[in-house]
This record gives sequence, C-alpha cells and structure tokens, in this order.
Amino acid sequence: MEPIEVAIIGTGWCGGIRAETCAAHPLVKALHIAETRPERLKEVAASARAKTAVADYRKLLDDDAIAAVFISATPETTHFPIARDALLAGKHVFLEKPIAIELSEADELIALARSAGLKFTIGYSQRFNPKFAYVRKSIRDGTIGKPVSALVSRHITRNLGKKISGRVRLSPAAMESTHDLDFVFWLLEPARPVKIYSQGAYGYMKDVNGSYDIMWSTVTMDNGVLVSIGGGWNLPPSYPNYCATTIEITGTEGSLFLDDTQRANWLNTMKDGTQYPMSTMPGEWVDHVYAGQMGPETMHFLECVLRDQPPMVSPESARRVMETYLGADLSAESGEPIALPLNNQSLSAVQDLYKKFRTPV
Repeated sequence: MEPIEVAIIGTGWCGGIRAETCAAHPLVKALHIAETRPERLKEVAASARAKTAVADYRKLLDDDAIAAVFISATPETTHFPIARDALLAGKHVFLEKPIAIELSEADELIALARSAGLKFTIGYSQRFNPKFAYVRKSIRDGTIGKPVSALVSRHITRNLGKKISGRVRLSPAAMESTHDLDFVFWLLEPARPVKIYSQGAYGYMKDVNGSYDIMWSTVTMDNGVLVSIGGGWNLPPSYPNYCATTIEITGTEGSLFLDDTQRANWLNTMKDGTQYPMSTMPGEWVDHVYAGQMGPETMHFLECVLRDQPPMVSPESARRVMETYLGADLSAESGEPIALPLNNQSLSAVQDLYKKFRTPV
C-alpha cells in the first residue's frame, strides 16, 4: 500500500487526537491541517509536523494530492457544509458525529459519496472499544442466545457537558446517547427501530443551554428486543473528562453485564484527594501509548481508503441513529411515543422543534 496525504479540518480536542495519530502513522505520506484559531493552528502544525497549515479549509480541498479528509470542526452546524465541500472535491471523508443537523442534509451527503464512489464514515468510536466489541461477539456467536433486552447508561461530567452543549443547543440524546444508539443498533443488526419513547429531566444544564440534564429513551426493535438508553451530562466537575458507562444485555441463554467506568482506575493523593485521572471518552495519550478508541478508529479509516474497503460505520447507519434521536427529542417534548421511521407529520414537528436548536448558544 502506498502512503497517502491526509487533511484534518478542525484541530480542537478530537481533531488534535486525529492529527497526532495520522502524524505517527506510516501510511500517511503528508499531513495538512486547517484551523481557524491562529494559536492552535501553530501549536498543532508544530507537534504534528504538518506540511500545510491554513485557516481556510477550502485551500486544502483544492490540493489534488490530498486523498482523505478528517472533519473535526465545531460547531456541529458546520459538519454538513464542510463535508459537502470535501465530497464535491473528490475527497474520502471521515466526519465526527453528528452526520448532520437535518435528515435532508444527511441524505445529500450519502448520495454524494455513493455517486462518486468515495469512502464516507461517521465518528462512532465506541465500536472500537474492546469491551463493546465483546458484547457484540457474545450475541453473534450465540453465547447468550437470542437477545431480549439491552440497557445502556452513560454519564459525563458537567465540565464536558458545558463544553459540548455550549457550541449549539443539542440534547443529551443527540450528543451522548447517540453513541449508544449506534452501538446497540450495530449489536442487533439487521433489526431496525420501530418506536421510541423518551423523557428528560432538567437540572444544572437548563441554565447553561436550556437542555435536559439527562434523557432516558425506550426503543422497540422490529424483532421484539427492548432497548433502554440513558444519557446525561451533569456529574460533578471534580472528575475531569470522566465518562461512566454501564451495559446490561439479556438473552434467552444468558446475560452480560459490562462496566466501562473508571472504578478500576483512580488516584488518591494528599494534595487533591480522590481523582479519576484518565478519561474514557474520547481517550488520551498516556506517555507513548494512546488510551482510547479514537486512535484505532482513525487508523481504520486510513486502511479502508488504502485497501478500498467499506468503513465499519456506514453513513446509512449514522442516519438511522440520527433519525432515532430526533424521535427521542420529539417524544420528550410531546410526551408521546414516536413511530420510526419518522412520518411526514413527525418530520414537520422535528423541523419546528429544531428551529430553536439551530441558533448557537
């Protein structure tokens, strides 16, 4: 395989991880970056030894030598226009979640990628978590029999909640439970969601961006499996970058309980007391080793481009996740269960609901 030239658009927290991973990968011939903040642009350009460092991402899309683009830009409203520009320029695209803000935007991106024969995937990094992969294996190989129920509970700190929700007004379902919707749907393929009912509870985050502190959603699959997913972002700020996830899967022949928290990784010092020093999402460098899923996920996309293989996360599956969390938002607002796929009446109601979400906080 011949190395390729790669671009990173947006070098914040996630984009910085992508840049460092690509810079160290032997299949990357040269790295190019785009970042609107001058100080951050200079910092990442130096650490990743970027061949090109620009403020305007369109300059990178004009470079025919660049084969693939990682889009890690914020706010999330920028995802669609940047991804569309990249696909129109003939670049393979890795896009951080969400795939778009509106379903029509997701449909346009998918159509562009398919018509041009380009790789297009979305950053659902939890598929690269070995614990989560084990859950899928246990179902695929029949260890726990036919699936009956799936429960996922995910909580992050209010530090992270403010950081994420401060960019645009999106709900915990759209920004946190989205990972678990993707994971469970991947787990249960080829089953599809047919109904969702969701409720939210207000607390600390209401004054920050008007969102719920936590949302719980119950999803009915077309094969009868019952899915319950909770996502929140109001844990105390004393846990930097902390993400706690627990999973319970039951089947006709067994059950599987998974702890993806930091209970086995905590530090206690005289100066600062009990601390959880390592994040679980999106991961981080620990000396010379990357701890987390985003490193392997980044390399997977590069290998798919070079080997002409489909990425693990298809854009169609990301669209299905998006439609489901839109249904969750609509259900929490209306107090009623929402049928999936969304019908015309629901799509119209989502449009009305999301008009206020499109305005940056």
